[in-house]
Amino acid sequence: MTFSALTILILGAIAAVILVVGLWAYGTANRLDRLHVRTDLAWQSLDAALARRAVVARAVSAATRARLDESRKLASLADVAERADRVHREDAENALSVALAAVDSADLPPQLVAELADAEARVLIARRFHNDAVRDTLALRTTRPVRVLHLGGTAPLPAYFEIVERSASATYGTEGRAVQRTSSRVVLVDERGRVLLLRGHDPTVPDVYFWFTIGGAVEPGENLREAAAREVLEETGLVAAAADLKGPMWRRVATFPFNGTLLRSEELFFAYRTQEFEPEHSGFTDLERRTVTGHRWCTEDDIRSLAATGETVYPQDLAELLDEVNIVLARRVEPEVRAIR
Repeated sequence: MTFSALTILILGAIAAVILVVGLWAYGTANRLDRLHVRTDLAWQSLDAALARRAVVARAVSAATRARLDESRKLASLADVAERADRVHREDAENALSVALAAVDSADLPPQLVAELADAEARVLIARRFHNDAVRDTLALRTTRPVRVLHLGGTAPLPAYFEIVERSASATYGTEGRAVQRTSSRVVLVDERGRVLLLRGHDPTVPDVYFWFTIGGAVEPGENLREAAAREVLEETGLVAAAADLKGPMWRRVATFPFNGTLLRSEELFFAYRTQEFEPEHSGFTDLERRTVTGHRWCTEDDIRSLAATGETVYPQDLAELLDEVNIVLARRVEPEVRAIR
């Protein structure tokens, strides 16, 4: 039996189409698998943020004993939200949000206000990450070829999580309770990939130490990049041209008390690579000289070791973020700003 040239051509075309479709299906299935993993991880992060908010809500309820009925209700709603299954979680969390909105922040100590504001901010960021992951997964899962070929397998479709988002001012009050501050920070890494961190403490809590990257508040008339270069010079003695900084790459919003003042700090992070050097702190302010107690070039493992001793490192996921810093520094294009904790 012989085949004509036309038959061979047709069979070859069919085989090529099958191969292309197969490769596309394989690639799409793998992409869907990654999207589902991303969605699951995003939900775990959101679940953890909601659980932390419930813990803070119970602390708030304990601090508002003057109104016993409201206090008991808030604690009860926190317990219900924490135990709710996925189907009823939105309603439970929204009820808790309404109860927290009714709390007068003026009745709470600054430290607890900061804890609540931080918990609310983490929920907000985690929910947005989760919903972004759900959106991307649904966008691919609901296309006709994916549905026809059943490339999504038996995995259930992910669902958005919708709860009320409260503004920062709603969290800690609008009467100047929290001072707004915009900061430029720099992840300063050496040729070995280590990051320079400073060690310090709150003057009002001298026994609790934490570690943080180079940086500080943007002064009037400065832009973010200029402020970052100035902070590097003042806090380390290193001259870094503003144009050579990469970023900003990250944005972190945190509310915390420091030196008796409640701060709401918006922090934008740049990256800069240099040779290892010994920092000198002649540009420190009087407050910084009293509160900054040391410095250290840290690897990922060093950062995890510091955190294990109970001395918090900011930003909180810095050890996991160092690889991203190296990627940002290696690229010629400026990175897109993304939110971190």
